[in-house]
Amino acid sequence: MLAQSVLKRLGLVFAVSLALALLVAGISWTTWHPASIAANGSASAHASAHHDHGRPSPAEGAHQSHQASAASGDFVVAERTVVHSARMTYYHVYPKDDAGNSYAQTIEAVAASEKDFRQVQVYFYPGRAAYEGDAQEAVGIPRGSVRATVLIETYPAAFCMEEILFELREHSAGLNAGRWDYLFSVIKTFRTRGEDFLLPDRNVVTMTAPFMKAYAELLVRTCHKRGAHAIGGMAAFIPSRRDAEANEKALAKVREDKTREATAGYDGSWVAHPDLVPVCREVFDEVLGDRPNQRDNLRTDVAFTAADLLDVKSTEGDMTEGGLRNNVSVGLQYLNAWLGGSGAVAIYGLMEDAATAEISRSQVWQWIHLGVEVETEDGQRRAVTREWVEHVIDEELDRIRETIGADAFGSGRYDQAKALYAEMALSEDFAEFLTLPAYERMP
Repeated sequence: MLAQSVLKRLGLVFAVSLALALLVAGISWTTWHPASIAANGSASAHASAHHDHGRPSPAEGAHQSHQASAASGDFVVAERTVVHSARMTYYHVYPKDDAGNSYAQTIEAVAASEKDFRQVQVYFYPGRAAYEGDAQEAVGIPRGSVRATVLIETYPAAFCMEEILFELREHSAGLNAGRWDYLFSVIKTFRTRGEDFLLPDRNVVTMTAPFMKAYAELLVRTCHKRGAHAIGGMAAFIPSRRDAEANEKALAKVREDKTREATAGYDGSWVAHPDLVPVCREVFDEVLGDRPNQRDNLRTDVAFTAADLLDVKSTEGDMTEGGLRNNVSVGLQYLNAWLGGSGAVAIYGLMEDAATAEISRSQVWQWIHLGVEVETEDGQRRAVTREWVEHVIDEELDRIRETIGADAFGSGRYDQAKALYAEMALSEDFAEFLTLPAYERMP
């Protein structure tokens, strides 16, 4: 009961549901095996979790949707989508509450409405019931076959890793160090707490910073203590197939990062690009040998405390005009790409996504509101103000236009990107997430 109350108080039940949607390691929600669950046929049932209830699954493409009448117990089949190209029917199943009793009945109701259930995929939008055994028993697989890797990517979650593993128990595939969202969460959580929680330029904050090292190694110890896998995070450096020198530098940076993870006890890792898989595999093979994991490495030497997790002020590095301009430029370029439909994009040799864009805008917001002085390009000190940032936004847009050309700039969505970035970085109130107002600007 204590674990459940802690999770719910911090909003981490939602974090678990969100992590299920992002599942990529080990056993996936989309690896259920065919099982006989209806009198007239068999089913190859696929489950998936999406935190955005208002949007269709990515696989749908051209489709027709309408409300379905099938309902059962604590779950309702809220939408039926027919995908013509794949001749597949998708059912979107939403929970009424967290009771978790009705997966079997729901699947039977869906099966009864279809002549050939093999052409049906069921997407569950879960509460806590997502990882209960009823869903697995309904399709004839052992309890614990469906597992989730949970991203530890918010500051509160770092203090509740034991509780998260307890809640999932046999349904846990491990925890993942979601480093970029975690950095965003540091700024977001402590944005008004003064100098002790100010970070230097984002590009100099590495996993060796004391508070990040504490977070990363405590994750390994917690996972291995409970028999779960510890999955490393994503190095932002991406390879280049056109620039040999840039490619070599990126591979060296990734190798360094994965070596740190493997020697710290991680069992595997994420990468930002398929070309990085061989490097990551090679590094982990050197440490693990023939072992599939190193969960036997209990890291009993790790003795970090809450104070270590909170020790942001020991992070080395400076706050500079270059860092400010990089935040603005990356934010503008990413938002232009996001509004055009790209969720991840290469900028200055790094993979940028919503998490890194959040860092870019939230750090600028924090610097303005705390009156931070940065080192300028001519070696002076200057306070970061709203007026200066407005000027920097215009200057960085001019640089982007010069770099990509007037035609490419004109065909983009830079006007919208500028308005959105200015709204998020310069507003008096801090918006929870960048993507919330961004969705309102989607074409």
